[in-house]
Amino acid sequence: MKYYILAGEASGDLHGSNLIKAIQKKDAKAEIRCWGGDLMRAAGATLISHYKERAFMGFLEVFTNLYKILKLIKFCKEDIKAFQPDALIFIDNSGFNLRIAKWAKPNGFKTFYYISPQVWASRAGRVKSIKEVIDHMFVVLPFVKDFYDTYDYSVKYVGHPLIDAVQSYKLIDKNSFKAAYHLDDRPIIALLPGSRKQEISNMLETMLLLVNDFPQYQFVIAGAPSQETNFYESLIGSQKVSLIKGKTYDILNCATAALVTSGTATLETALFKVPQVVCYKGSAISYAIAKRIVKLKYISLVNLVMDQEVVKELIQEAFNYENLKAAFNHILADKGRSEMILQYEHLESKLGGVGASDKTADSIVGLLK
Repeated sequence: MKYYILAGEASGDLHGSNLIKAIQKKDAKAEIRCWGGDLMRAAGATLISHYKERAFMGFLEVFTNLYKILKLIKFCKEDIKAFQPDALIFIDNSGFNLRIAKWAKPNGFKTFYYISPQVWASRAGRVKSIKEVIDHMFVVLPFVKDFYDTYDYSVKYVGHPLIDAVQSYKLIDKNSFKAAYHLDDRPIIALLPGSRKQEISNMLETMLLLVNDFPQYQFVIAGAPSQETNFYESLIGSQKVSLIKGKTYDILNCATAALVTSGTATLETALFKVPQVVCYKGSAISYAIAKRIVKLKYISLVNLVMDQEVVKELIQEAFNYENLKAAFNHILADKGRSEMILQYEHLESKLGGVGASDKTADSIVGLLK
């Protein structure tokens, strides 16, 4: 059968690649085209568009790139129509994907959504339109299923695919890793500033302010494979930090603590049992709009799943040198570390165990057959 999968960022590429592998196990003759990234291509799909071409962050950024986005939407529709997939599978990235879904469903395509749009965070009224254009929804967080239940929308909870991704990661020897990347013997502090240029620019400058205050540690930036090295170097300047691209899990495996941009990476860091401070800063206009729309107590997935502040969140103006240093000192202290790691254990038990990709692939292939 034919599958067309649409993912829009680094995390979607990761989950999409694991879903592709699971589909191929269920359907040996699967033909797969995708909008995603290098991981989905490596898994065996034909990559049509890389997510870095659509990496727009915030309301203002989307508005200023609207013409390019509309062209991509038009091209996507034409490519789907030419390929005639048996299944159209959307992964997160609601701004782009729901526009395609609204066109696809009336045109006779079977639509599946893996990792729900964040309607539980804002504009819950979109549930009605999602029910109209998505045949089957697979959610990866327990509270999201509860949310949809209140709207009488039957969705399937499959557990979180990061459990699979982290458990399938092959542990490396920490000393060998340090030697391979010319790191010294000091404990590693991981800096995860995100994958999009805009967020990296917003986050990294403040994160780097701590470097000179903690000479007993070495700071390592987990660089996104989609970004050029010289882009990072322009932000780093003369700071004594290391940049390692495409090795986030290796860095987390060796890290003592981490500063993490809000997003999927907060959950990955927790699953590696690394104490963290969650950071977020967007453009002033985008943040002002988001603040009026988003109705949540927390922004990090760790705190949302646990429904309490397990990790410190520094958002917008609160993300500054003084607050960051205080929060960082807390996670370096024995008590702060042990409390957070204990909460991480509870978090993992709430995420549904292994097998999210296989469960989703089973359902999709089974429904098509």
